[in-house]
Amino acid sequence: MIAVVDYKAGNLRSVERALNRLGVPCAVTADPDAIRSADRVIFPGVGAAGAAVEDLEAAGIDRVLRELFDRGTPFLGICLGAQIILERSEENDAACLGLLPGTVTRFPSPLLDEAGERLKVPHMGWNGLRKRSNHPVLEDVRETDEFYFVHGYYPRPAAERYVIATTEYGTLFPSVIGTRNLVAMQFHPEKSGAPGLRILERFARWDGRDAE
Repeated sequence: MIAVVDYKAGNLRSVERALNRLGVPCAVTADPDAIRSADRVIFPGVGAAGAAVEDLEAAGIDRVLRELFDRGTPFLGICLGAQIILERSEENDAACLGLLPGTVTRFPSPLLDEAGERLKVPHMGWNGLRKRSNHPVLEDVRETDEFYFVHGYYPRPAAERYVIATTEYGTLFPSVIGTRNLVAMQFHPEKSGAPGLRILERFARWDGRDAE
């Protein structure tokens, strides 16, 4: 069973629908005990870092997520869930979960493309990945695949070894990060059509090992 963590940060039902389409058993839950007993955990989210961390702490879910990470439970962060796994976010100057060393930073302003044209922030729309390492969850990702992004901030881990893939949008930023049993992606696999479903299917089979 995969627990989809409900902490008032939205974007839960689209994850649930994608897993249902794959025939993967899941439950959207805010119950710490249900999350703790899950075989795998998906930590999605949209919205502001500060409010999200406050809601996690109020529900006691922050402690459960740290426990699961330490235990080795396969853990997938999506969008905001790929940011607040780090130590601190520039958004709201928020202290975050600290599962992975690093910070969350805003896109620079102005943000320009190769022709010197101003790019819009948030980064919204389809973009590709450049894999830095071979990760089991990304095994089926092709060079031509594109994924759906909506974000004004991005994760910046403290060391290159935590960067699994990057994406170009005015600057080259980490779009998939992780270590051990944790993998997190700035884009939305559940909204990315067939390539995103392949990622979720891989995660549903991943045992949390062989990721380094």
